[in-house]
Amino acid sequence: MGRKIARYLFVYFSALAVMFVSVFPFLWMLSTSLKRNRDIFSLTPKIIPPVATIEHYATVFSQSNFPRYFMNSAIIAVATTFLGIGVAALAAYAFSRFRFAGKKMLLVMILAVQMFPAVVLIIPLFIVMRRLDLLNTYQGLVITYITFTLPFGVWMLKGFFDAIPNELEQAAMIDGCGRMGAFLRVVLPVAGPGLAATSIYSFIAAWNDFMFAITFINKEEMSTLPMALQSFFGQFTVEWGPVMAASVIFTIPVLGFFLVVQKQLTTGMVKGAVKG
Repeated sequence: MGRKIARYLFVYFSALAVMFVSVFPFLWMLSTSLKRNRDIFSLTPKIIPPVATIEHYATVFSQSNFPRYFMNSAIIAVATTFLGIGVAALAAYAFSRFRFAGKKMLLVMILAVQMFPAVVLIIPLFIVMRRLDLLNTYQGLVITYITFTLPFGVWMLKGFFDAIPNELEQAAMIDGCGRMGAFLRVVLPVAGPGLAATSIYSFIAAWNDFMFAITFINKEEMSTLPMALQSFFGQFTVEWGPVMAASVIFTIPVLGFFLVVQKQLTTGMVKGAVKG
């Protein structure tokens, strides 16, 4: 009995330690965003602001076109997520259910795309986007982000589709569904956790990107949030208060999106199989 309690205590304290390490940077960022400048540069750091203030948030919204940048990032991230999930799901289903020549080679080639550093592909992609007149457009960034999120999505979803018994689709088709109907009504609900994991990866990748955005966008009205954060870093000074305030705002949509889809991550395959 004593060993069992000790084991539970060890697990709980380990979980608390991991949670503290994960949450502390965000808490410190939130704390700094609520501090006055004199408290930010205090010789004695304090997690709780002596005097809380929202002046840095007011600075973010008053001295920059922050709402516009926020909308740009939201449009690009949402479009990348939905389009990427749609294409990845169809491709993964084809690789999982059908036999065709060169199947294994195509899978390896898709995986190989992930092995190239993104910086190596900036110039080729820039040339392509310029010739297609997609610079300074939402479409250009969405296509670019899908290029890098699609391989992960295909491999992730293929693994989930492989684990789904064919009998579920056959039963649906016996009841009158076509191949696409069985895919939409049976396979996708069962693969909900895989869709959720892939969507989180795609959303975060598009939301956080700075390198491609700063390369393909040179109009201020088309800038994204990572580009807006860079504007608070001067040549000799850094406005830490506004930087932290903008970073808090920057983080909230990611947390919100995760909370929206997190139920799918914990939904079992059996529960998904009996839906509809």
